[in-house]
Amino acid sequence: MNYVIQAGAFAVQSNAIRFTDRLRDRGLDAYYFIAEDKLYKVRFGNFPTREEALAEARNLVAGGFIEEYYLVQPEIRSPAEIPQHIPEIRRKLVRTAIRFLGCPYQYGGTSEDGFDCSGLTMTIYRLNGLNLPRVSRDQYQSGRSISRKKLQPGDLVFFRTNGDSTISHVGMYTGKGQFIHAPGRGKTVRLASLSDDFFKDRYAGARNYLE
Repeated sequence: MNYVIQAGAFAVQSNAIRFTDRLRDRGLDAYYFIAEDKLYKVRFGNFPTREEALAEARNLVAGGFIEEYYLVQPEIRSPAEIPQHIPEIRRKLVRTAIRFLGCPYQYGGTSEDGFDCSGLTMTIYRLNGLNLPRVSRDQYQSGRSISRKKLQPGDLVFFRTNGDSTISHVGMYTGKGQFIHAPGRGKTVRLASLSDDFFKDRYAGARNYLE
């Protein structure tokens, strides 16, 4: 991920939701998240240059869609270019994921208001400056295939839960045989074990996006 625009920070979650929905109605891929300072922050975009991000932000200000904003550039644009940072990126991915424990499942969801499985993994990565495809099948096609024995925190694990050969579920490995995922309707984001019979029988593989 390159430059993103942050256009709001709210103490009240409902305000962040309304603002995010307004940006989405304009066709922007907006999302909100609760930051470590406990504010709900709204971001959108993935611009290859600062100039493009700045031009879009100014257009939105002129149109009355946003007021204050600032541009965010992840500290590391391509982790593979700086291998010594990868262990810290993995720790950050896990810390981000843990913040979402207990959030409700929502089909198509990509925020604390509700996640589906691939929306959760995409958001975890995106909040750490890394872009992933939106759906689990496409996420499975990206990255480098790794064996279960070589799993590291931050890698994604995939499952075939529909009784056929299609990839239908994804979670993020957190270490010690566990992964975090958004299980399904009526449930919340939680930790699960790869050794659980249900997941063991449906395990399809894992992907590394950092090395």
